[in-house]
Amino acid sequence: MIAGRGKQRIRPPRRGLASSAVDFDSIWSLLETAFRQIHTSNASQLLYEELYRHAYQVVLKKKGEELYSSVSRFEHEWLSEDVRSEIYAHYSPQMLPHTQALTTSTATERRMAGEKFLKGLKEAWSHHQVCMSMIADVCIYMDRTYCNDNRLPSIYTTAMNLFRDDILQSPITTNDNRPVLHLLNQVILDQIQMERDGDVIDKHLIKSCVYMLESLSESGDESKADRLYNVSFEVDYLETSRAFYSREADAVLRDTDAGTYCKHAGRRIYEEEDRCRSTLAESTMPKIQQVVEDELVRNKIVEVVDMDSGVWFMLDNDRFEELSLLYNLNARVDDRKSVVTRAVQQRIVALGDDINKAALAASQSAPAAPGDAAEKSKPSAQTNQQTAAAIKWVEDVLALKDKFDMVWKESFQQDNMMQTAMTRSFADFINSTNFPRTSEYISLFIDENMKKGIKGKTEAEIDTVLDKAIILLRYVQDKDLFERYYKKHLCRRLLMNKSISNEVEKQMISKMKIELGNNFTTKLEAMFKDMTISEELTASFKKHVEGLGDKDPRRIELGINVLTSMTWPLETMGSMDEGEGKQSAVFPVAVDRIKQGFEKFYNLKHSGRQLKWLANMGSADIKAVFPKVAQKDGSFKERRHELNVSTYAMIILILFNDVPTDQHLTFEEIHARTNIPKADLIRNLQSLAVAPKTRILIKEPMTKDVKPTDKFFFNEGFNGKFVKIKVGVVSSGNKVESDRERRETEKKNDNSRAFCVEAAIVRIMKQRKELAHSQLVMETLSQVAAQFKPEVSMIKKRIDSLIEREYLERIEGAKVDSYRYLA
Repeated sequence: MIAGRGKQRIRPPRRGLASSAVDFDSIWSLLETAFRQIHTSNASQLLYEELYRHAYQVVLKKKGEELYSSVSRFEHEWLSEDVRSEIYAHYSPQMLPHTQALTTSTATERRMAGEKFLKGLKEAWSHHQVCMSMIADVCIYMDRTYCNDNRLPSIYTTAMNLFRDDILQSPITTNDNRPVLHLLNQVILDQIQMERDGDVIDKHLIKSCVYMLESLSESGDESKADRLYNVSFEVDYLETSRAFYSREADAVLRDTDAGTYCKHAGRRIYEEEDRCRSTLAESTMPKIQQVVEDELVRNKIVEVVDMDSGVWFMLDNDRFEELSLLYNLNARVDDRKSVVTRAVQQRIVALGDDINKAALAASQSAPAAPGDAAEKSKPSAQTNQQTAAAIKWVEDVLALKDKFDMVWKESFQQDNMMQTAMTRSFADFINSTNFPRTSEYISLFIDENMKKGIKGKTEAEIDTVLDKAIILLRYVQDKDLFERYYKKHLCRRLLMNKSISNEVEKQMISKMKIELGNNFTTKLEAMFKDMTISEELTASFKKHVEGLGDKDPRRIELGINVLTSMTWPLETMGSMDEGEGKQSAVFPVAVDRIKQGFEKFYNLKHSGRQLKWLANMGSADIKAVFPKVAQKDGSFKERRHELNVSTYAMIILILFNDVPTDQHLTFEEIHARTNIPKADLIRNLQSLAVAPKTRILIKEPMTKDVKPTDKFFFNEGFNGKFVKIKVGVVSSGNKVESDRERRETEKKNDNSRAFCVEAAIVRIMKQRKELAHSQLVMETLSQVAAQFKPEVSMIKKRIDSLIEREYLERIEGAKVDSYRYLA
């Protein structure tokens, strides 16, 4: 038996063969008999070399056409009469689910009948291939001479096409004109549907039939597009699959939740891919993927995402696996993952808005009754409540950021496009116009941590806290407003010694410099430089005083902080009140003497500079002696305390050194003799006369509020539990601004922005000389984007202002509005 189709060596005929006469009919009779024996598997006694010589002799005598026609006719008759009847014998009405039979068949009956039919067809095809391989070996000389010379297909190819025409294209039965090929397609499709429904089918058997369809072409063209598999089966397969998955998508979506649907869709896609590898042709894989993705994903993704159990539910309940499945499904049909990304963005903004509303509600809730004695030794309850709301807002936003970072890693495969979209959403709610306190709250969060939040933490934990603050700062659009608040809070920490560590403060500024650039931190670094210089100046003044003569035990020690007015945010803390045509506070004689001494010392070192004393920012340590009182052992002992008070409180208390015990000072008298601003005077008197633990003065009448007619006495009966007592000033700490204060801050910030915008415009025009209005606006926005985002109307106003001041001029006759720089 000759089964190979490789290159064969053709032996030359023996001498004398060419001269002998050829009887084609007798030779064909021998060949036909041999071919029939081959088809009937009875070829064990055949001499293939002799058969080859007969065929060679026929072709050599120019009878190739007769031999080619006879073999073709023989194969046609064999297939039409013998093979077709065998195929018909395997046909059963039970093979298909929709037949005209009176009784319906079960899935098992259909599967068994279908497998029987497929097996019969596969065996017929395999047997035909083997037989034709043997016959083609006999006729190999005819293929290489006659067929090549006449550009005819080989006898093997012709026989394969005959199988297509006489078997696959023949009617199923005498009563059913549908071709066998149609039945074959339907049986395979029904088998596949059974597998989709959970049955086990013979994949190898179906694969063999698929190989047959891939081997045959519809019109004899050898291209892949003309293969029977592509033009017949694959088309039906894709159409039925589309209809099936369309129905299934509706049913599954109706009966299950989003997570289950995603798992089902993912499993179906994998099943179809595996089916193409094991049962069908791999060339079908991208096509069936497209069908399944269209019906289960592309057409349903919006509905799945918007379900009650969709993206929002998955995000809220940490369904990372389901969210990952949904993300991967969306990625299959959209490289940008638009639907899932949009839903995630909407959820971030919704949760962020809830955090904003909760913070506003907490900060606007009813304040405690003012003047409560129990509250006067510390910032008011309302202040604490507002500050707590600010801190909670930052912590909630950071928690939300941590949550979505986890989602991004676990479910979204750290996708860069998704990260960009999430960042944009965080920026949207953080910079929402309905929540104008972002910059202030972030600064307060840093302030709270710098004062006490980082106490007892390791370097790594401190670094984590600072990094979280920087993360939020990245989202802030109006970084210039944040800088204003941060300078204000940093100022109080430095001047009042509230910061736990200056090293951590400098570390935070270094991180800001990396994130925002040198321009942002220049003034902050200058503030620390002033503090360092002030320490050196204080030490130098102390040394100078010691050199004046013998040490006086009653001499006042002075600690000075000299602040550069352009660097420190002094106007934000009420310290400019004394410079607006008002007289400064009246210091005690001893204090005023040393104050003047320092001014002379400073002027010797720095000529041309003017010092302005900011008493409201200072503090003092004073010793207070109270009258003797009886002890438990019957003796009498003075009570001495060291009081740490504000500078204003020190001025007030020293007044009572000259007031007899039974006499008093009224509020108006204290104000007249000290010239302390009334608001500061009220707060300090509340701390000294109302707060129970620091009631060094007695107030009459003892009410919560301080009125102009109130009287104040020195409290000789004061008895503190400790030698050192700190007298806090009511509401002296950093706190959330009121609406009025915030509007003032924003107004000052807008004025600063006007200068920044003008400076940017001048820089641009100085370089470009002439520029169109739209391009100037665009470049200005680009230059100041790192600090803030100005309104276009502001830029227009600044341009008009520069034109009025003759920095710019309009170009007359230009096609579009343009400007020229005037040197």
